[in-house]
Amino acid sequence: MTERRSSYEFEDLLSCGRGELFGEGNAQLPLPPMLMFERISTISEAGGANGKGQVVAEMPVAGNPQCEWFFACHFKGDPVMPGCLGLDALWQMTGFFLGWLGAPGRGRALGVGEVKFTGMVTPDVKRIEYIVDFKRVILRKLKLGIADGRVLADGEVIFTASDLRVGLFGAEASEGPAAA
Repeated sequence: MTERRSSYEFEDLLSCGRGELFGEGNAQLPLPPMLMFERISTISEAGGANGKGQVVAEMPVAGNPQCEWFFACHFKGDPVMPGCLGLDALWQMTGFFLGWLGAPGRGRALGVGEVKFTGMVTPDVKRIEYIVDFKRVILRKLKLGIADGRVLADGEVIFTASDLRVGLFGAEASEGPAAA
């Protein structure tokens, strides 16, 4: 990658999911249906609440075929997006940021401090926005991002996650922590 862009469209994210954006063996997003956003509207190294980087992503919900699979099974007659999928989106964005910085290795979610739910995503929500604000980025032998995240449904914060942790690891990562 020769130039760091400040936004990415859906096709770019699919390229990342195929291992093409940051190069083979490096940070990679999951492909649909597990890719939980369709656009990164802003990514910056110095932005965010702490001035250490920020990623903002979004996904249309109402009428979006990418959302049908989880609404169909969670819960029958009471469709709601599983909170763990929103958390995974925040981890995905944290790993993407490390790859965007040029750090080598495959992303793995390493943990989260606290998650608080104050709302939910239902099929009538028009748009989800995810915001990740970095608190610390380590790019030595250890490649680690620590961030706080928010999920907004139609502009209203519906959950927060503190101390999201994602690391990048070499080829041995296939035997390590869960994928991010």
